[in-house]
Amino acid sequence: MTILTWSDDRVEQLKKLWEAGLSASQIAAELGNVTRNAVIGKVHRLGLSGRAKSPSSAAPRQRKARPAQHMMRVSRPVSRGNTALAQAFEVELEPDPIAYDNVVPMSQRLSLLELNEATCHWPIGDPSSSEFFFCGGKALTSLPYCAHHSRIAYQPASDRRRQPPKPAR
Repeated sequence: MTILTWSDDRVEQLKKLWEAGLSASQIAAELGNVTRNAVIGKVHRLGLSGRAKSPSSAAPRQRKARPAQHMMRVSRPVSRGNTALAQAFEVELEPDPIAYDNVVPMSQRLSLLELNEATCHWPIGDPSSSEFFFCGGKALTSLPYCAHHSRIAYQPASDRRRQPPKPAR
């Protein structure tokens, strides 16, 4: 295996090709016996990375219109710790999911082997405990969870990222 070093001539040729706008792959092919990654590394070490972008790449591209997808809107549960905030914004509180999990009827609780497409697959408790079970409620069509657990599991990204509104002064 021969190891090529970056001679002064090769570095000058690299600089010219880089300024001419060639890609790292094209420069590697032009120089010969050097990889694309070696070219990128040398360009970085030489500080050549700040070349102007071509006009075609500088223009923003139009996004393709996506067809409307069927999405189920579910309300976001509000914890009891936010009661004052909920009252200030007149939001209706929903039951605490932890409290709901504790009142799943014994007849509805299922083991892993008892689950099917029509039952809620929401896990409750510690899987290593003998008390562990699945909700077992009636699952929504084409979803693995009942209505209550779907509201917890499927929250729109905008709701998860939304900061609480600042009070008006």
